[in-house]
Amino acid sequence: MPLAHLRLPGLTKYVHAASLQEKLVKRLLAHKANPSIVFAPQPTVITAEFTPVYTTGRRDIGNVSASQEAHLRANGAAEFRSALRGGQTTYHGPGQLVAYPVLDLKRHQLSARCYVDLLEEAVIRTCARYDVHSFRTENPGVWTDADHKICALGVHLRRNVTSHGIGLNICTDMKWFERIVACGLEGKHSTSLHELGQRSTTVNEVAYGFVDELRRLLMIDEAITVTEADILGDHIAGSHLDSE
Repeated sequence: MPLAHLRLPGLTKYVHAASLQEKLVKRLLAHKANPSIVFAPQPTVITAEFTPVYTTGRRDIGNVSASQEAHLRANGAAEFRSALRGGQTTYHGPGQLVAYPVLDLKRHQLSARCYVDLLEEAVIRTCARYDVHSFRTENPGVWTDADHKICALGVHLRRNVTSHGIGLNICTDMKWFERIVACGLEGKHSTSLHELGQRSTTVNEVAYGFVDELRRLLMIDEAITVTEADILGDHIAGSHLDSE
């Protein structure tokens, strides 16, 4: 079964991508509840580039004051949304690749910890494509040195079905991270591929590279491109093979 890739074009509202993700999750859960009746959907990854938005993970839900939220909204320049993913408050926006895989971990024989490791490894391999060395630390996400994080990670599991995922900085405006303590880590900073010398790299290019690395790590033979119409229909049908 191939890996379906829904690449949302241009800038996308967080709520739109989250709605598509939720539809995929519900479809996969319905199949798990009634496998003889409900068609088995393909494993799918949504990639997107969001308009400015701060999302708060489960650890921060209910802990962000009205004044803090107003500060994050930056006089209407950014949105503020709650998310079911793990972790704390982070930023998504133009110049950042967001990837939301929707998978059944049991189908891929992965534990939750192994899945997080797999996502991190896919990011590390993607960065290596651009001669950027990155690695894991004791802190969440992927780092380029002890103080600079290039990719945030936060996932949610429901009956072993994954949602949410990664935010990899390509050419992100770092000023947005000044309004938060990224993932609650004082004294740490965010960086991007552009800050590390990869000035010509685009989010779209990196999206296809990340999906290819994810496919390889999941030991899936091919990735296919799907459309929103496929997501909103009764099944997912691939249109053509992904290419960089």
